[in-house]
Amino acid sequence: MRELLHFVALDEYEHGIVIASLNEKRNDLRSEGKSTDAVDELIVKVGHAPQKKFKVIEKEKQRRDEAR
Repeated sequence: MRELLHFVALDEYEHGIVIASLNEKRNDLRSEGKSTDAVDELIVKVGHAPQKKFKVIEKEKQRRDEAR
C-alpha cells in the first residue's frame, strides 16, 4: 500500500508563518525539556520543500455562485 501524501500550497508569507510557528513550538518543547526531533524534521521538510508555479481553479466556488 502506498503512503498517502498531503500537498499544501503556500505563498511566501504563509510559508514564513509556518516556519516561525514550528520554530516557536520547537522553543517551547526545548524549554519544557522535551524532544524536538519531530518538529525539527518538519522544519527541514517545509524549509526545503520544492517550489512550483501553478494556477488554482476554484470549480466548487464557481458552481456555488452559478447556482445562486
